[in-house]
Amino acid sequence: MIKFLTPFEKISRSQRTIIALSWTVLLILIWFIGTSGQKHLFPSPAQVFEGFSGLYAEGLVVHIFQSLALCFMSIALAIVIALLFAYSWPIPLLKPVAEFVTKFRFLPFTGLSFYITLVIHEARNMQIWIMVIFLTTFLTTSLIAVIKDIPEEEFDHAKTLKCTRWEVLWQVIVLGRIDYVIDVIRQNLAITWMMLVTVESIVVASGGLGFLIKNSDKFMNHGRIIALQIIILLIGLLLDWGINFLRKAVFRYSKI
Repeated sequence: MIKFLTPFEKISRSQRTIIALSWTVLLILIWFIGTSGQKHLFPSPAQVFEGFSGLYAEGLVVHIFQSLALCFMSIALAIVIALLFAYSWPIPLLKPVAEFVTKFRFLPFTGLSFYITLVIHEARNMQIWIMVIFLTTFLTTSLIAVIKDIPEEEFDHAKTLKCTRWEVLWQVIVLGRIDYVIDVIRQNLAITWMMLVTVESIVVASGGLGFLIKNSDKFMNHGRIIALQIIILLIGLLLDWGINFLRKAVFRYSKI
């Protein structure tokens, strides 16, 4: 037991599994005990399970796929736009544009959606472009940070190989940092999935998990809200694991 409380102590995988299971069991016990009385702030397990069954009957699977489609379309467009800004950052004429884009991450989310609704009127397109603009600013910021962290020795090495400036850009920044780009996408996908529900609750016309949460909140159905939170968390963890697995499978050297 002392070993588990010692800082920087190395433990085996089986021991890590035991610790994780112990915390999980403790959390479940606290949940059951804390909601066993007549009055409790948190919904009981029975209410949450009832929320799961009610959501499934109302087409939960369809709403999940709608949210996933919105997530993937938004992140795909944002990646293309952010990569263009990031890879143009080393070019002196375009560098101020890329840096200006990064400053938009301080804009309030509500104000951004207001101006988009003035231009776009279809609900699904409105959701997509709110997410794209929001994500592009964070992706561009993260990608530029990756470029700034490239050691100067890598650029010098490319120059000694008689590479032109454009070849240096291609070999060192574009090809040399693809695994970093995937990791940046993985990190920002968590932001995407988190903000997705907010966007869907603002523009509820096209459904999704945000629509279900908005509906559940309207009728004060806390069991359904917690059930939805669990679903969103599990899907988010699955997406994160999938992208991380892909990065390590394709770029084996990134595990070193």
